[in-house]
Amino acid sequence: MSQLQSLLLDTLVGTKHVDSAALIKLQERSLSVATPGFNVMPSDVQTLVNGFAKNPLKTRREGLYFKEKDYKCVRADDYSLYAKSEKTGVVVVKTHLYLLVATYTAGMYPSICVEATEKLGDYLRKKGN
Repeated sequence: MSQLQSLLLDTLVGTKHVDSAALIKLQERSLSVATPGFNVMPSDVQTLVNGFAKNPLKTRREGLYFKEKDYKCVRADDYSLYAKSEKTGVVVVKTHLYLLVATYTAGMYPSICVEATEKLGDYLRKKGN
């Protein structure tokens, strides 16, 4: 297991309020590492990268189609994108090199998922990642 994968498991999944997580390389627009069983397809990678490339207001208005599901965008700015669909959601945080993606499911607290993901994003930014 890589150091980055351990970081995802310990700091995000370890909260019990993150179902799965991944790091996407911004430059290459490719998956770097993910938690076991979290398959992020190239089309999903492109969707997330585009979510930041577009005007954040447009992303917020249009929503997000991720992993074959429509999500209503509840936050979209230069560094964060939050979207939900019924009792599930996705949190995406942009760092210098990566998009950090975390999902939550029914029974999990979205606020804890957001907090953990944002903190890890801050940590990666400070490390220059």
